[in-house]
Amino acid sequence: MNQLTAHVRPLADGRSSRWSKHREARRAALIRTARKAVHRIGPGASMEEIASAAETSKSVFYRYFGDKAGLQRAMGEVVVGRMQEQLIEAARQASTPRDGLRAMVSAYLQMAESSPNVYMFVTQPAQDAGSALESSPTLSTFFDAISTMLASPMERYLADDPAGPAVPQPLTFWPRAAIGMVRAAGEQWLSVPPGPDRPSESDLADSLTAWLFDGIATAVPQASLAPTSLRSPLSKDGS
Repeated sequence: MNQLTAHVRPLADGRSSRWSKHREARRAALIRTARKAVHRIGPGASMEEIASAAETSKSVFYRYFGDKAGLQRAMGEVVVGRMQEQLIEAARQASTPRDGLRAMVSAYLQMAESSPNVYMFVTQPAQDAGSALESSPTLSTFFDAISTMLASPMERYLADDPAGPAVPQPLTFWPRAAIGMVRAAGEQWLSVPPGPDRPSESDLADSLTAWLFDGIATAVPQASLAPTSLRSPLSKDGS
């Protein structure tokens, strides 16, 4: 009996392994097809339209992803993973902290611009589920990794700057603030139709890098000369 059991178990394990690999391959293929469909149709593509592009039924997508929010999260994991690879490679090739920041900003904008429909699909709010990516750990993990990448060279830069603060306590807030600024600016940029009011990717990357690295005052010198009453809504007595 034990010999029979020992003989059957490897067969069962082998079938289970093959089925698991088949499901993984099928799931990856569905994600690729869905990405192409969203790229062509737009971020408002329905599950029916996506399934039709994949030449299958909606029930297949529901079986693999649960619902549309699940598909958004699955696509988001792929998109964010590729974006992180691009940012890491861009930072690796940079020779200075400023060049590294500029390279990462540019890589982010280029990835978003390569398919605005897909970018919006994986970041837009899903019905009754909040934001697709915000409701999963994918974006949080991405932010953590990029924050560390941004903070490390900036810490070295400030440590080597004799005019810089001895202990830059606010630095822990800067990477997340930088990511939020680039993301918000990038999404607004994507929404602007081509024309004189829309800067090129290179120009926007230069501007964002200057604002983040040098401060807004260098881009708008008169800002530092603005009256106190205009710079703060509070009077000196705090009222």
